[in-house]
Amino acid sequence: MIKFYIKNYGCQMNIYDSQRMADALTSSGYTAASEQEDADILIFNSCSIRSKADEKLFSDLGRARQNTTKVPVIVVTGCVAQLQHEEIMRRAPFVNIILGPQDIHHLLHYLSMPHDKCLVSVSLDATKKFACLPDNYSSRTISEFLTIQEGCNKCCTYCIVPYTRGREFSRSVKEIVSELRKLIDHGVKEVTLLGQNVNSYIDEDSNTDFAGLLETIATTPGLLRLRYTTSHPKHITEALARAHRDIPVLMPFIHLPVQSGSDIILKRMNRHYDRAEYMDKVAMLREYRPDIAFSSDFIVGFPGETDENFQDTISLVNEVKFAQAYSFKYSPRPRTGAALMPNQIDEDVKSERLQTLQTLLENQQKEYNAQFIGRQVEVLILKPGRYDKQLVGRTPYGQAITIESKDLSIGDVCTATVVNVEPHSLMGQI
Repeated sequence: MIKFYIKNYGCQMNIYDSQRMADALTSSGYTAASEQEDADILIFNSCSIRSKADEKLFSDLGRARQNTTKVPVIVVTGCVAQLQHEEIMRRAPFVNIILGPQDIHHLLHYLSMPHDKCLVSVSLDATKKFACLPDNYSSRTISEFLTIQEGCNKCCTYCIVPYTRGREFSRSVKEIVSELRKLIDHGVKEVTLLGQNVNSYIDEDSNTDFAGLLETIATTPGLLRLRYTTSHPKHITEALARAHRDIPVLMPFIHLPVQSGSDIILKRMNRHYDRAEYMDKVAMLREYRPDIAFSSDFIVGFPGETDENFQDTISLVNEVKFAQAYSFKYSPRPRTGAALMPNQIDEDVKSERLQTLQTLLENQQKEYNAQFIGRQVEVLILKPGRYDKQLVGRTPYGQAITIESKDLSIGDVCTATVVNVEPHSLMGQI
């Protein structure tokens, strides 16, 4: 019995890719190992969104080589594999296989080959990946991801996605519907559609845009909840806003990265919108779905960012009021335009600004959650809680909520009254 272990880094798209690699392996007779030390095949699905993620991979590769009692086949996949395959071969010459994100369908073939030298496949062509992945699925949870679009044409000056996942590619409606039905057959009740710019989706054969796709798949029997991420503000259309009003299974939550509140910085980032356009999109979504919750991404300390530029971000946050958000210090990435820009910001200034922003965002999240005390919310039960009879679920607005019940099971939907608020979650009572 040959065992494999997959360590995943980074975004939801990597989680999806890791799951599909596990599907391919289990369908061919391999078995998942519960511990890394027990594996005959170690797969590191890497992320390169920030420099710390790169270094974490190399540290884990070194430890894997030292700590395993076996001599496993070591595979590196993901964005670091795509962007730095030569560096991996130099710093970790014991790695046997290197596959870019669009080449994971070659995994079984390369595992069957001799490993006397490192095997590398790092194309940017996503057209074959999904067609070549297995048509069967291993175990699934109640809530799963489904990639519908990959790559990006926007070329933001801080971002490496065009160099790691290539140009935009959308799967066909037929292919997406087929996979969705299979997921539901495996017990999935909530699906999150994934894409680098998920709402730029277009099936040119059927002339179906993202709003049309949502309308098509929303009626799939057994689908209780539908979500999507990550959206680009440029592709928020009135049809998409209307979908949040008209499609019952589409949850009132949207992750809409803004990155900065300063028009000057947005232009340097090449984000293709300005502050006013972003605010107009927020207003339109709220017009069609007044209770919609907003999440976002922020980068502080982008090259040339002044105190005034940073205060523009603070004022935007105060104006929108986010239910949750993610914020990071700018990290120079190879091949990107921003890495070569003058006026790079000192790390201590970045850290100070990040602390200020995160404090504000955390306070907004607490204030948002506090509004739910005493309210009834619909809860989809996702997993057991920490203690006996405790269950953890999610509200339509993306919040984690913990309840106690001896009668409910994973996958059930119930109504709970919010009785308390934790820093990042709710406490509910049936």
